[in-house]
Amino acid sequence: MIKKCAATIAICAFLVSVAVAQTPDKTPTPKPAAKAAAPAAKPNELNIKEYVTLLRQDVRSQKSAIMSAMMQLDPDQAAKFWPIYRDYDAELGKTNDLRVANIEEYAQNYDHLTDAKADELVHNAMAYQKQRAELLATYYERMKKELGAVTAARFAQVEHQLLLIIDLQIESSLPVSGS
Repeated sequence: MIKKCAATIAICAFLVSVAVAQTPDKTPTPKPAAKAAAPAAKPNELNIKEYVTLLRQDVRSQKSAIMSAMMQLDPDQAAKFWPIYRDYDAELGKTNDLRVANIEEYAQNYDHLTDAKADELVHNAMAYQKQRAELLATYYERMKKELGAVTAARFAQVEHQLLLIIDLQIESSLPVSGS
């Protein structure tokens, strides 16, 4: 059990380091004088665009590699698991569209955020989290039916940990609005 916990921590640390390494360099690149006439985007707008890009980066291969290492499936289990996981991941991608839209709306309203807009954005974020949790619960049940509760629980635990790491990376990068 201790070895599995240590392996999980090591893999999660690796995922964070890979994700951080993939974060675009924030150092501005000098532009030729001919393009200087275009209005420069505000720093917070550039940051939000980077965070949306981060959210949209293809982390599926990393998630799949970690999931594969952590699940320790035999060939028969893998034949059942991976089609279900691909279905889950495709639905998760659609759910993430809600998050992207909310982050983009936050960026558009950042400089003039009202109480009403802040409340709306927080409720949208909570709706996204609820939908994502319900999706994971649905696929836990599907995995349990096909592979048993132990394997399904391992899937839910590993997926939840991966989602937390991704959430932490995104959320810690977003600016906090103020009055």
